[in-house]
Amino acid sequence: MSLSTRVIAAVGAVVVIGAGTVGISIAHANSEGKPEKPLSTLVVGRSTLHAGPTCYNDGKPIDEAAQTKCQKDAAAAVKGGTLPSLDVKVTDKIGVGVDPEVADKGWFAFTDGGQQQRATLASTRTGSTFSGLLPASGLLTTTEKTTVTVVEANEKTGDIIGVWYFQLKNKDAAGQEQQQQAPQEQQSQ
Repeated sequence: MSLSTRVIAAVGAVVVIGAGTVGISIAHANSEGKPEKPLSTLVVGRSTLHAGPTCYNDGKPIDEAAQTKCQKDAAAAVKGGTLPSLDVKVTDKIGVGVDPEVADKGWFAFTDGGQQQRATLASTRTGSTFSGLLPASGLLTTTEKTTVTVVEANEKTGDIIGVWYFQLKNKDAAGQEQQQQAPQEQQSQ
């Protein structure tokens, strides 16, 4: 069975168009350049969220005054609901990733939840770009919102270089809070 000249020409045209599209995409990507700041990625189940650092000093150490300001800015963002966020259920698994440049210097990540009001997502590490996936049930606060903090820190000097904040919105806690409020409202009537 032989292919007709028209079929061969059509396949050739598709290949040429496809190659042209890929070439244009690569050229466009190269012209975009490198991101100004490293990204961190929050993973919840099958959802991901990428964000630049909340606090960053062009790869140089952040002094204590800037760290304090960063924490205040993050607290205001939590209050204002402007932190990058993902929905989570206690049955989900959560992980954090960082750019290779961050992994080369060192990083760690934690939440403001768990049994000790702070749960580790990633211990201090270098070279590894992903924390792995951990059960959300051990990482969340008992309230509707849990803050995830990712810190780039030079393992040798201990200097803080970048800080990312994310927020997890616990959909299970929202339902529990509504159920708890309903009986209280009924009792007050």
